[in-house]
Amino acid sequence: MRTVLLVEDDPEITGLLSLHLNTSGFVLTCCSTGQEALNRICSQIFNLIILDVTLPDNNGMHICKHIRANGDNTPIMMLTCHDGEADKVLALNLGADDYVTKPFGVLELMARVKAILRRAEHKDHRTEATKDEIIFKDLVIDATKRKATLDNKRMELTSKEFDLLLLLASNAGKTFSRKELLQQVWGIAFTGYEHTITSHINRLRIKLETDLQFPKYILTAWGTGYRFAE
Repeated sequence: MRTVLLVEDDPEITGLLSLHLNTSGFVLTCCSTGQEALNRICSQIFNLIILDVTLPDNNGMHICKHIRANGDNTPIMMLTCHDGEADKVLALNLGADDYVTKPFGVLELMARVKAILRRAEHKDHRTEATKDEIIFKDLVIDATKRKATLDNKRMELTSKEFDLLLLLASNAGKTFSRKELLQQVWGIAFTGYEHTITSHINRLRIKLETDLQFPKYILTAWGTGYRFAE
């Protein structure tokens, strides 16, 4: 049974999603405040978090950032009334896996829930098949512990930054287009936001490279995308 945490203060939306998720075989936990959500996340394990952006005591974006900062890789679906591109990009950059605007069709949302869980399961299988440890120059990536160290110091990476680094390093020398990276790290829900990859690559390089003009880890394939050095 797959478990879902729904963080939503609108009782009508909570009731609607509770009906469809429960009848679809999910075990649902509901809360209406950010603090209660954080308490639940600390004490329970969930397969998916559905997180409203606007909560009475906190902002869902802040909660998403907090979850990822603590190394929690649980898939997160954001719910919001804001459909601006800047909000979607912010959610992506903070580590959200999907972004659904209100009002939404419940059948589409259920399809997205199932798609997120399929991608998460696929990622778990892919990680298991990846080398437990990748070593290149002064960089060590531990896929099992989900940590990376540079010069024997642990790197502070967001969940998506780690996923992106692991994917590239696991396929050293292979060039990925921005669309391919977006699809493999975030899934198909964010097609059209390839520039998000550029911002993540730039942040990774700032944390990795000693000379941004001459990177030695993540290389640019001009006009195509990015690759990890062989």
